Amino acid sequence: MTIQLENERISVTILTKGAELASIKNKETGIEYLWQADPTYWGRHAPVLFPVVGRLKEDSYQVDGKSYPMNQHGFARDGDFEIVEQDDSSVTLELGATTETKRVYPFDFKLKIQYRLVGETVTTHYTVENPSSTEKLYFSIGAHPGFNIPLTKETVFEDYFLSFSPRKTRTTIPLTGAYLNTPAKTLAQTNTDIALSRHLFDNDALIYEVKGENIFTIKSEKTPHSVSVKFTDFPYVGVWSPPKTDAPFVCIEPWFGIADTFDSNGNLKEKLGIQSLEPTQQFDAEFDITVS
Repeated sequence: MTIQLENERISVTILTKGAELASIKNKETGIEYLWQADPTYWGRHAPVLFPVVGRLKEDSYQVDGKSYPMNQHGFARDGDFEIVEQDDSSVTLELGATTETKRVYPFDFKLKIQYRLVGETVTTHYTVENPSSTEKLYFSIGAHPGFNIPLTKETVFEDYFLSFSPRKTRTTIPLTGAYLNTPAKTLAQTNTDIALSRHLFDNDALIYEVKGENIFTIKSEKTPHSVSVKFTDFPYVGVWSPPKTDAPFVCIEPWFGIADTFDSNGNLKEKLGIQSLEPTQQFDAEFDITVS
């Protein structure tokens, strides 16, 4: 099922499967900003990553000595969400624990995703609730929106660059295969713009540790059209395009969680970046996508 939202500036499509953004379109120019899930490169638009972000070693983890299978980025992106509230410019969708989720994730939870439109901005709000009266909830959550690059017929991929606010160096964590090589952390030159090129993603995603408010923008000097992702107090962000391809899109991904390190012991409660919620407590976070 698809959901249509709009205001005076943009129209947005959301899928109930995965509560996934599927379109962000400027009503005046007709520009589609969101990647349209061409399976030649990547068959998704903007999946919600929950209850893990990234890949786990051997696609599994342990809780209290018991092992559970879990695919990369978790199961929410393929879950059937229910609409709990909707008007012309906002919608809230919900996914809860089931017998099926308990086979791979032994926790009670409620996950709510709200989308709100204001001007040229789409705000995504995450709410994770722990309904248990006795047990802590361990989870990660993150975003994976892909943006069409180039945005216009007159430009090409290499005309665009990444711009960062604030302009400062940030710690970057390289990957060893699908896993983090934390001993090889280094400082990235995010105090200046980074030109987009096909070789930028040869080693897969660029992963940064972040603090406070950040704005990552994809723009070009050859067009006024751009896309920005603004997020506050997310500990990590990934920037990704499929390596060694000519894929015409780039993802900017704020995360509360991250892939396993190559030396991870597999214990979910000790996992790098894991979030925890006390019984009956609630976690909230949001980020903005602004198009121009």
